[in-house]
Amino acid sequence: MRPEKEAILKEIHDAVAGSAHVLLADYSGMKVKHFAALRSSLHAVGAKALVVKNSLLGVVLQDVGRNVPETALSGKTVMVTGGDDVTAVAKSLKAFIKEHKLLVLKGGSLNTQLLSEQDVDAMADLPAREVLLGQLVGTVQAPMTQLVGVMHAKVSSLLYVLTAIEAKKKEAA
Repeated sequence: MRPEKEAILKEIHDAVAGSAHVLLADYSGMKVKHFAALRSSLHAVGAKALVVKNSLLGVVLQDVGRNVPETALSGKTVMVTGGDDVTAVAKSLKAFIKEHKLLVLKGGSLNTQLLSEQDVDAMADLPAREVLLGQLVGTVQAPMTQLVGVMHAKVSSLLYVLTAIEAKKKEAA
């Protein structure tokens, strides 16, 4: 294998192995200025875009043990990797697609799980990580809050009964 091809394979391998997700899109019709805009929007969330040859990407994905939809390895492919939060990356891609109407999602993988273009689109619609954590805390906290409310009501009703008995005894005396 030529040294240039080996360097390209190593670059793709490093990008795929160093990321929990690989998102693929078709970049047909994009110009250099669009790639600059895409790369800057992805850089804001810690991700990067790399134009790859489908056959080389297929070799790397098989080597790493990841699967992507078979239809994703056709046409012109840009691979998006990196970033700690896959939903933030998906949101960035969706915003770019909405603004420029050039990129077409093909799917990808999250760890070893296959993602279709609908899955990536659904991830982009999820709330931010902090919001999801807040919702989880609220869900866990709700039963405890209700239990405290019930216990408080029982103690309060006992207190009202004792106060009424005390008032009745004062009236009788």
